[in-house]
Amino acid sequence: MNFNLELAKYVDSKVSPVMPLKGKWGYRVFLIFMDGSQIPQQKSGFLTEKEANAAREKTIGALAKTDEDLLVSKFGKVGSILWAFANGYDDSPVKLENTSAPVKSVGNSTTTPKDMETDEDVKIVLYILAESVAARLRENGFRCRTVEISIRDKDLYHFSKQVKLKNASNITAEIAEDGYKLYRESYRLPADEKEKRNGLPEFYQKPLRSIGICGTDLVNDYFWEQLDLFTDPQHREKQMKMDEAVDVIRKRFGFYSIQRGLMYQDRMLSAVNAKEDHTVHPHGYFG
Repeated sequence: MNFNLELAKYVDSKVSPVMPLKGKWGYRVFLIFMDGSQIPQQKSGFLTEKEANAAREKTIGALAKTDEDLLVSKFGKVGSILWAFANGYDDSPVKLENTSAPVKSVGNSTTTPKDMETDEDVKIVLYILAESVAARLRENGFRCRTVEISIRDKDLYHFSKQVKLKNASNITAEIAEDGYKLYRESYRLPADEKEKRNGLPEFYQKPLRSIGICGTDLVNDYFWEQLDLFTDPQHREKQMKMDEAVDVIRKRFGFYSIQRGLMYQDRMLSAVNAKEDHTVHPHGYFG
């Protein structure tokens, strides 16, 4: 019905259902005289009237005729986006109603009840989060090819790291082990309470306040890939079946009905039902 999805959606919300608008021409005439401050924006809200006046633009038609470089100089990247929308340069695919956006990544993070002061603390939390991520991947028929961890210390310094997996996976152990290995390569804490007491404080980094793990670069369960000579497909199949059995037990009897022995080393850190608080990142327009 229109030359631009963004403006078509806006007009549809403003125009009376009985208003006779036919084809592109009718919309175009209507939009030319619309207030330029009402251009819909995905991330930054609406272009304010003050900003529109600063650029001396009053209508979308005038905005479309403005030099793109001028808009970029005034509004940055948003100026280029507005210029493209005003001119109808939007080739986003039109989808059927109620179509779900493709998932780009599945991840979980948590701020722990107490600071994580040893590698053992971090391992407990990472495994809980990895169980959640892997279960959500299996539930939605995905495998990830990249694992990313995010770390924040007690002073709120934050960074993230990622690593490519040898094989696309939704196996809890593989995601957790690669995430923990990535942490060990990126951060230094005492291995356990004994080393914490006997080690040199200046040798270690600050305790961690929060940590997260995310599976990205997703493929579906039917994705084919070449296995190398060092991969044991039978072992991986056993791990998959074990994870599926755990999913069934937890679905029937609750999350805490079956847990790893590791979780009993610190009940405070392991008292997180991460799957119930999972985060799914959808594919956004600007993604």
